[in-house]
Amino acid sequence: NVKTVLSRAENFNGKFHFIVSRAVSNLPDFVRLTRHLVSTQHKNAVPNGLLSLKGGDLSAETALFRKKVWISGLNEWFDEPFFETKKLIHLPL
Repeated sequence: NVKTVLSRAENFNGKFHFIVSRAVSNLPDFVRLTRHLVSTQHKNAVPNGLLSLKGGDLSAETALFRKKVWISGLNEWFDEPFFETKKLIHLPL
């Protein structure tokens, strides 16, 4: 049930339940580029939106979305030192 697409977000017109990224750009800019790609038809227990893997201090990037964004440290699932500062962000769109 996965479809991968190699395209610039602003040049693509498909609809998806989730947009998955890995440290692409700051969150507000990425939302602006991808919001049109998120389907309004929900089929999952988790609301459609953006799933992003990022590291570092995300407080400035997520401030605009503070009431909607869910952030979880990957160190909750992985013991390797690499994951100590990495986070999974879910932003329903």
